[in-house]
Amino acid sequence: MKLVKSTAILLATSAMLAGCGGGGLFNRERPDEFAVQRQAPLVVPPDFNLVPPAPGAPRPSEGTAQEQALDALFGGPAPRSPVETSALDRAGNAAPGIRSTVGDPATATVAKGRATRDIIAAPEGDGQAAQAVIPS
Repeated sequence: MKLVKSTAILLATSAMLAGCGGGGLFNRERPDEFAVQRQAPLVVPPDFNLVPPAPGAPRPSEGTAQEQALDALFGGPAPRSPVETSALDRAGNAAPGIRSTVGDPATATVAKGRATRDIIAAPEGDGQAAQAVIPS
C-alpha cells in the first residue's frame, strides 16, 4: 500500500512539473505581443477636387514596371564621380546596337591571345632595334 501511494504521488508531481516545461512535444508557437503595431488612422485628403484615375490606367507616381525594377536594382539615378566621368569621356560614344552586334554568331572575331602576349612580353626600348618576324 505504501508503494502505491508513493508511486501515485510521484506520478502526480511529475505531471504537474511537466506543465511548467518550456520546450518539448507540446510546445506551440505563440504570437509576439510586442510585434503588433497600431495602424495609422485614415485621413481625409486636403484637396477634395481630386479625380479618381481611369480603370486600368497606370498610377502617375509609380511609373512603369521596368522603371521600378531598375530603381530597385540600382537605386535610381546617382551623380557620377569625377573619375567615372573622365573615363566615360575618354571612352567616347559606342554605337547603340553594339551589344547585339558583339553577341551575334556571325560577327568575325580575331583570337589575339598569342600576339597580345608577345607584345606585352616584348622588352622595353626606343624602337630602333625592333625587328618584325613574318611567319611563313
